[in-house]
Amino acid sequence: MNALTRESLFARDSQTLSPLAQQLQQHGWRLVQQSVAHLQPHQWPAVGLVEVRTREQREKLESLLPELRRGHYLAITDPEAMRCRHLQKLVANGFYDYFTWPCDPAQLTTTLGHALGMSALRGTRTHTEQSLLLGDSRQMVQARHRINRFAQSDLPVLLQGESGTGKELVARCLHDFSRRQSKQFVALNCGGLPESLFESEIFGHEAHAFTGAGKRRIGKIEHADGGSLFLDEIESMPLNLQIKLLRVLQEHSLERLGSNQPVAVDCRVIAATKSDLDELGKRGEFRSDLYYRLNVVTLELPPLRERREDIALLFEHFLQLAALRFDRAVPELDRQTLAALSAHDWPGNVRELRNVAERFALGLPVFKKSGQADNNTLGFNEAVEAFERSLLSAALERHAGNLSQAAQTLGMAKTTLFDKVKKYGL
Repeated sequence: MNALTRESLFARDSQTLSPLAQQLQQHGWRLVQQSVAHLQPHQWPAVGLVEVRTREQREKLESLLPELRRGHYLAITDPEAMRCRHLQKLVANGFYDYFTWPCDPAQLTTTLGHALGMSALRGTRTHTEQSLLLGDSRQMVQARHRINRFAQSDLPVLLQGESGTGKELVARCLHDFSRRQSKQFVALNCGGLPESLFESEIFGHEAHAFTGAGKRRIGKIEHADGGSLFLDEIESMPLNLQIKLLRVLQEHSLERLGSNQPVAVDCRVIAATKSDLDELGKRGEFRSDLYYRLNVVTLELPPLRERREDIALLFEHFLQLAALRFDRAVPELDRQTLAALSAHDWPGNVRELRNVAERFALGLPVFKKSGQADNNTLGFNEAVEAFERSLLSAALERHAGNLSQAAQTLGMAKTTLFDKVKKYGL
């Protein structure tokens, strides 16, 4: 389904919901109407409303749980029916959200629109990116719900989680599903900037503000005016600049380096950290007032070892993508391999899992034993490409995607690196 098409499943057995169907159609929704007793999942749009009030309806939908999980569907039930533990389990495991009848049609329509936005992730992001948010675990279901809810606000957001858990992707989702989606999303890795360049990079500078500043430079905050600013590794921001960021959050204005003239800005700040900012604040290594300002809305992204039930799903998805990229058949997964994947603690989280899936797709072992070389299952050219891709990925990650810095580290021209980035889909 095209992400811009407002198409919705409307599954019901009773006529009680007829007024709701009419209201949705008046709001521009095209309804695919089916009875719950005779559902046809192959015709389902990505989002929809499903009546589930009776035991017969519940049992029918329980048999279609995999199909329900593939989309973003809202259950419509009764307060009395929701007391049933079996129905509670079905709603928790198979539905994006639920409403009890009678409900507020406006609120239901808004939630259906949010569900459509979340489903659009599957069509507008690359498969590699979207996979960071895949999973049926309780933690990921809750995370997706909170992303959807937080996107509707302009409050600062603090994303917490280990490396590789998808913090930047979540920040992009918060922007893409917000009223700011038509404006700029600007990302900056605070840990990848020398302190001497930090103030100019984020706040900008006037001409001749310092030696070498030949002309005015607009900083990241101004570039994000009207949109969203993502500050990764916020704990790396120098203390003397944290107070300036706090002023931006409080006063919605900034002063460029070398100027006393305030510049009005309107951007949503989304910060990310893998550290405990509260503890850093107690040690004087992070401003507590900035932490409290950022900590109004917080989202904790779980490490992969805490949602092991998602590992097999994610690995198989990455494996299919890698096999397609390398033009190889998808290798079969045996129980021993799946057991090894489930037992691993994944310090690199989903990013590490993706890299392991790519190794496996190339015929390399899932995990190398200490001191053991890779088995020689690759042709020479494939082995060289696999090594080169890994080397480029590491350099780009080290320099937060900065092509100039990565090219300098690798000792190659920026244009050459750019061509290879396109070649390997990095």
